[in-house]
Amino acid sequence: MDSFNLRYHRQIILPEIGVAGQEKIAAAKVLVIGAGGLGCPILQYLVAAGIGKIGIVDFDIVDISNLHRQILYGKSSVGVNKAIAAKNRLTDLNPDIDIVAYPEKLTTKNAIVLFSEYDIIVDGTDNFSTRYLVNDACVLSQKPLVYGAIFKYEGQVAVFNYKNGPTYRCLFPEPPEAGSVPSCAEIGVLGVLPGIIGSMQANEVLKIVLELGDVLSGKLFTYDCLANQSLAFGVPRVESQVTKVLDMATSFETTDYDLFCGIKKGVDITAKDAFLIKNACFIDVREEHEQPKIDNLNPIYIPLGELEEKIDTIPKDKELVVFCQSGIRSKKALEILLQHDFKNVAHINGGAIALYNNKPNVTDHKR
Repeated sequence: MDSFNLRYHRQIILPEIGVAGQEKIAAAKVLVIGAGGLGCPILQYLVAAGIGKIGIVDFDIVDISNLHRQILYGKSSVGVNKAIAAKNRLTDLNPDIDIVAYPEKLTTKNAIVLFSEYDIIVDGTDNFSTRYLVNDACVLSQKPLVYGAIFKYEGQVAVFNYKNGPTYRCLFPEPPEAGSVPSCAEIGVLGVLPGIIGSMQANEVLKIVLELGDVLSGKLFTYDCLANQSLAFGVPRVESQVTKVLDMATSFETTDYDLFCGIKKGVDITAKDAFLIKNACFIDVREEHEQPKIDNLNPIYIPLGELEEKIDTIPKDKELVVFCQSGIRSKKALEILLQHDFKNVAHINGGAIALYNNKPNVTDHKR
């Protein structure tokens, strides 16, 4: 018996799999986003099962607080990037497959290109902004998504975007209010729970590859490890949510999911408050011909239509206050600045007119 048949013998002798099924597994390419609590068991079982190519995306490093649940790692992994540490361990588990580490953050700039190289995407992340990003990239690249989530003693598993099935947005069209759902770091998690849920995600991947059994598409499976109870809820496909993502095809790369999920927030301030900010950098996004001029603020003049191309001229180490004529364009400018990772940004409600009417007693003049 050759090494291939010997290694996977217990799978191959299952009549529903056989050699042909094992060859399907060997030809499959799976990308796992996150090598943490869920990612560790997902990766271990997919690598052991013989998935031919596995990609691992994670920019985080192993911390000693991870080890109670992320049992792919040991003390020697502490301080090492998780994607690289995972690849090192998994290569020892199965050196006959292709394991690719991506020690970087998944973004709108790299997601579509990465996803195009794989057949199935597995979400092992722990935050809402990345979950929406992963879902939308899967819809746009037409890839099935195996989803999992954990919270204290409970977990969820589902398969989205599979054979015209529902997407993550069909179940959760809007993210929860920022800060309303605490992370594992804030509220804790029983160490075995991600092992259970991650193993179930790996199981769904193999079912998809083998076209075997009842894939969790159109269903959300929930598990309570204290009560030892599970429930499955139907999830219908909502065409308006799918269309919303498809319409993002040209703007996906500039979409800010932290902003969408409320993690980043711009501030809406009054003209009076604007004058109280010390050492603020004011940005006027109006056109050249618009009046009144507010030169006593010494603003940077960048019309809204030129903001993207001149973004590098704006200082990132100052508190920015953006204004236009009435406050409409400055709101859009605020969104653009937040998308480019400017942290302290405010826009003036009422715009230049409110500024002019509330300015201190200094002479205003035209530029």
